[in-house]
Amino acid sequence: MSSCCSKDPGKKTEEAKTSSCCAPQAPVSESPAGCCAPAEETTISSCCDQPKDKPDWFLRICFLLVLFFYSLSFDGWLRDTGLPDVFLWRLSPAMDVMAHTVHELVNTMWFSVVLAAIFVGFLAKIPQSFVLSILGRGGSVSGLGRATVAGVLMDLCSHGILMVAMQLYRKGASLGQVMAFLVASPWNSLSLTLILIALVGWKWTLAFIVLSMALAFTTGYLFDLLSRKGHLPENPFAAELEEGFEFWPEAKRQWRELKIDRAWWLSVWEEAISGSKMVVRWLLFGVLLAALIRGFVSLDDFQQYFGPSLLGLGATLLAATIIEVCSEGSTPIAADLMTRANAPGNSFAFLMTGVATDYTEVMVIKDTMKSWKTALFLPLLCVPQVVVVAVILNQMA
Repeated sequence: MSSCCSKDPGKKTEEAKTSSCCAPQAPVSESPAGCCAPAEETTISSCCDQPKDKPDWFLRICFLLVLFFYSLSFDGWLRDTGLPDVFLWRLSPAMDVMAHTVHELVNTMWFSVVLAAIFVGFLAKIPQSFVLSILGRGGSVSGLGRATVAGVLMDLCSHGILMVAMQLYRKGASLGQVMAFLVASPWNSLSLTLILIALVGWKWTLAFIVLSMALAFTTGYLFDLLSRKGHLPENPFAAELEEGFEFWPEAKRQWRELKIDRAWWLSVWEEAISGSKMVVRWLLFGVLLAALIRGFVSLDDFQQYFGPSLLGLGATLLAATIIEVCSEGSTPIAADLMTRANAPGNSFAFLMTGVATDYTEVMVIKDTMKSWKTALFLPLLCVPQVVVVAVILNQMA
């Protein structure tokens, strides 16, 4: 009797070809769901998020528009050099603001985004057992604590953190661990912490760090709780750590067996591109949206309505949702809300709600986890906690 795992030797070569990450998926769907069907075929992310016959036009259009506005920012430089002014056909002064906004945001974010993409490429090469060993058991207090601390220590911008968080999800981290890592990370990098200390003082900075870690932990706990009760889908990539797994002996063994050659580096590069494409497409759109808002809404009007009141807090939440700024951009704005508007709660809310309500995060979570419900539960669970803390901080001021 032929078992459900038997294969025709003559078809091995053909099957190997069709198992490529960019190959058509028909052979996989036609095979019976046998008792020995490898789980990797249904869980490993493909290097081709978009089929070859369906180009990602959204990404291409956003990239071309960003490139267009970025080129407009050199208009002033061209005037100073006396070269022909080829960009003076702009329709309004708002175009000038939009061009410089795109130039500023791209120059601020590009390094962190590239660094995060490279990190994602290397992370894809790390076996799942190592990631699970470092993060701990999903759904546990220690696992959530480790994910929260990892988010605080990760020195990347908020969009770079988003790439890493989605890769951790693919590596089997629980839903709560991913959200705890994400919520704890928007501005809690070493460099931005030092900047915030210089802008608002070490006491408020320390308070913001502790409060953000607490909110990240509780948000992650609620996600894990809802996932266990079946209200939210569990991570299909989740796996249990093997019995008797020892991190350092296994790491030494695999390091000795690792062959780092040109093909290995190329695969890292491919993983970096495929893992970051989904984030970059929404990030570029966010840059365009931020440029549009800055071009037609003055900074004075923006700051005038952000005092320490419920109206100011509501305006802050709305601004954090609409305005797409990276962590490097949100930190100075948050400091300005505290020093000029005397609203520490609004400052904290602006830092925290960006990751929870920002459409980039929501859309990337939806695309990665294939669930609108999971994506929308992030602001639903996180924002009320932020509002309560922000109101208390404003009262203290």
